[in-house]
Amino acid sequence: MMRCDVLIVGAGHAGAQAAIALRQHKFEGSIGLLGDEPDLPYERPPLSKEYLAGDKPFERLLIRNAAFWDERAVTLLPGRTALRVDPAGHAIVTAVGETIGYGTLIWATGGKPRRLACAGGDLAGIHTVRTRADVDRMIAELPEVRRVAVIGGGYIGLEAAAVLAKLGRQVTVLEAQDRVLARVAGEPLSRFFEEEHRAHGVEVRLGVTVEAILGEDRVTGVRLADGETLSAEMAIVGIGIDPAVAPLLDAGANGGNGVLVDAQCRTSLPDIFAVGDCALHANRFAEDRCVRLESVQNANDQATVAAKTILGIDAAYDAVPWFWSNQYDLKLQTVGISAGHDEMVLRGDPAGRSFSLLYLRAGRVIALDCVNAIKDYVQGRKLVVEAAAVDPARLADAATPLKDLA
Repeated sequence: MMRCDVLIVGAGHAGAQAAIALRQHKFEGSIGLLGDEPDLPYERPPLSKEYLAGDKPFERLLIRNAAFWDERAVTLLPGRTALRVDPAGHAIVTAVGETIGYGTLIWATGGKPRRLACAGGDLAGIHTVRTRADVDRMIAELPEVRRVAVIGGGYIGLEAAAVLAKLGRQVTVLEAQDRVLARVAGEPLSRFFEEEHRAHGVEVRLGVTVEAILGEDRVTGVRLADGETLSAEMAIVGIGIDPAVAPLLDAGANGGNGVLVDAQCRTSLPDIFAVGDCALHANRFAEDRCVRLESVQNANDQATVAAKTILGIDAAYDAVPWFWSNQYDLKLQTVGISAGHDEMVLRGDPAGRSFSLLYLRAGRVIALDCVNAIKDYVQGRKLVVEAAAVDPARLADAATPLKDLA
C-alpha cells in the first residue's frame, strides 16, 4: 500500500497551495497530491473567461509546471477519485479500489456543479463550467452552435454569456429570481450588469424557470414553466455547486453543506484537515458567522493555515474575503460579504461604467462591490477589516478617497 506523510485529496487551488506551503515552510516528509483530473494543477477562474474565449492557452493556466512538483518531491496522483476515508486506518480508498495511507489528510476537493433535475437534463449539449474538460467540450461544439441558453444568472453564467456573445452567438440568460447576482450583490449592481449584457446583445430573462430541455439526442431548445419554448443548440448550467464531502461525512465528520472545520482548518476527524470550497468555517465577516466560500483567496489562505498547523506553526484563518469577475471590459472586484446588509451606498455613476456599491450593517461597512474602480477596492478593504462606522454621505462622495475615511 502506498503511503504519504501528508496526502492531499483535491488538486485545485487549495490542494496545490497546501503542497506549496508545506514545502515553503520546510516540511520534509512525503507529500501526495491526488486529483480526479488528468492534468497538472491549474487555475479555474479563467475557464469561463479567457480560456473559453481562446485568449489564454491551457499552459498559461498551470499553477506550476511539472518540473516544480518534481523538484519539490510532490508526488502527483492524477486521474484518481477518493471514494472512502478510513480515519481509524489512516487511509483512503479510490474509485478503482486502490488504498493509499496517510499520516495527515488534507481534503481539498471543492465541489461538483449542480445538474438540472428536469426532463432532458442529461442530453448532449448541456454543459457546466468547472473543469478544463467541461470547457473543451463546449469549445469543440461551438462551430455548430448559433443559439445558447445560459441557465443561472450568477458569476459563472454571466461570464460565459459575455464570452459567447463576443464570439457571435445568440445568448439568452434564464434566471429564476427577479434579478441576476441576487445571492451575492445589491440590486443596483444587478441592474447594471443586466443592462450591460443587453447592450451586448444578450437577452436576459428574469423570474423564469426551466421545465424541460428539449431534444432527442442533444439539445434543441428549452421549455419554460409557462410553456414558452426557446430554441438553443447548447445549454450552459450555472446554478451553483455541491461540496464534495460525502466520503468525510460518511466517515463521521461534522458538517452538512460542507465539512465543518475550526480556525486551523481541522475537521472533527483525527489528523484530517479540510480547505477551500468544501470547508464550512466560522468567519467574522459573515452575518451568520459560518460559511463556505468559493474563492481562490479562501482556498489559498486556508491551505496555508493547514500547512502551518501541520508543521506546528501558530496559524488561524481570519482573512477578509475577496472575489472578482471579468465581463466584457468590466472588472468587478468585491471585498467582504454583503449578505445581511441593511444599507447600501452608491459611490460614483454607473452610467460612467466606473462606480462602487458599499454595504453597511448597523452603520458599519461590511463589503464593497467595485466596478472598474480599483482605488475604491484597494482603499475600501481597510474599512471592511475594521468594520468602520462612516457617515454614508461621506462614503457616497467620490471626490473623497476612501483611505481618508478609514
